Amino acid sequence: MTYKVRLTGAAHEDLDRLFDFLLKRDLGAAERALVAIERALNLLAFSPFSCRKALLQKNPRWRELLIPFGHSGYVALFEIEDDHTVTVTAIRHQREEDYH
Repeated sequence: MTYKVRLTGAAHEDLDRLFDFLLKRDLGAAERALVAIERALNLLAFSPFSCRKALLQKNPRWRELLIPFGHSGYVALFEIEDDHTVTVTAIRHQREEDYH
């Protein structure tokens, strides 16, 4: 089974924010980070239930995808909406406090 992976407007804003943060320091790193995030999100189309359950959510359909990058990485919060759709609602750096 293959899932359609979609990002909310807030998740797109998170990507822009994360890219802009790295862009101020290193264009190459910013581009590599986006590639790493995009590749990881593509994995959700095939195995979203393999990701860990989101700790702050009661519903087991809410999951977190860990995305390694550099010395830490990113975390994508997503919901498995049905048998066909995965919706990414937020993406943050692992050192950020929480999703916003």
